[in-house]
Amino acid sequence: MKHLRLRRDITLTDLAAETGISASTLSRLEAGLRRPTLEQLLPLARVHGVTLDELVGAPPTGDPRINLRPITCSDGSVILPLTRRPGGIQAYKYVLPASADDREPDLRTHEGYDWVYVLNGTLRLVLGEHNLVLTPGEAAEFDTRTPHWFGATSSGPVEFLSLIGKQGERAHVRAAPKPD
Repeated sequence: MKHLRLRRDITLTDLAAETGISASTLSRLEAGLRRPTLEQLLPLARVHGVTLDELVGAPPTGDPRINLRPITCSDGSVILPLTRRPGGIQAYKYVLPASADDREPDLRTHEGYDWVYVLNGTLRLVLGEHNLVLTPGEAAEFDTRTPHWFGATSSGPVEFLSLIGKQGERAHVRAAPKPD
């Protein structure tokens, strides 16, 4: 639970105001000193925008291709695979925690082609010599052999979608409907 709160970059006091649960109770829940009740879990899941299963770390049920699990990284970012089929374009949702605006990017390259679309927050995309700032509703596409890096800004966390395809594989975008 603490990770979810820190990912949103809010204090216990802020979370208490949003959920109606006291800050001291939230602190004990995060520390594992108290077991949550259903009356506490429901507002916590709603405020964090996760399911109850995600909040309590319930094991996946049913088809594992449908119940894809988030990947939590050491820097606090979370990657949620949205597809799990071999080959073809792979889709991911990224949630990156707030970061210093002057953070030094660690540029990477690899085979493939990437499309990103910002859902919430502000995405800093360093692409070769270009330092781009994308806001909700904006998108970018690029060859991943170009050195690149993604990060959030100090304004808060960022959520974005990423489609990654093999080298030379591109999305098929229709700008207008086909004529009848």
